[in-house]
Amino acid sequence: MTSGLLGSKPENLLASFWYMPLFYGHILFGGVALMVGWSQFSTKLRAKRIQLHRNLGKIYAIMVTISGISSLIIAFFATGGIIAQLGFTVLGVLWLATTYKAIISIKRKKVIQHQFWMIRSYALCFAAVTLRLWLPLLIGGLGLEFIEAYKIVAWLCFVPNMIVAELIIWWLQQPKALSID
Repeated sequence: MTSGLLGSKPENLLASFWYMPLFYGHILFGGVALMVGWSQFSTKLRAKRIQLHRNLGKIYAIMVTISGISSLIIAFFATGGIIAQLGFTVLGVLWLATTYKAIISIKRKKVIQHQFWMIRSYALCFAAVTLRLWLPLLIGGLGLEFIEAYKIVAWLCFVPNMIVAELIIWWLQQPKALSID
């Protein structure tokens, strides 16, 4: 018997040849994106080692693509039913779309637009962290059952992140905005 999140999945799903590779692939490639992505916001890295910044950016985009596509498939089987499934599907679509927009922006040499799209993309990537912060708070702090908490966290893991991202983008566009570093 599997425990934790996978414990709520049907045995036939877990025994399928495709679910577990997608599930762990999503975690692995998303984890690499999470680790690589934060360094991309360093103005010092961009200024002093632009080629490293570009290479890490390519790695980030590849990792997001793999993790994001797998997330869209496994979202259909999310614990918590349609509410959680929709939340994780919206997250996956937005993550892929914002990353794509960032790539298109930089290919068109629209650096500022690229930076804004990457802020959005990484805010969505960071949902992996905020999910793990919110879930124990909802269960332990508010006393919710796991399934109810998971339905909420499917949205709570990324909607506040996007609000913060949009506030950062707004702030960066204000006169005399300071460097992120």
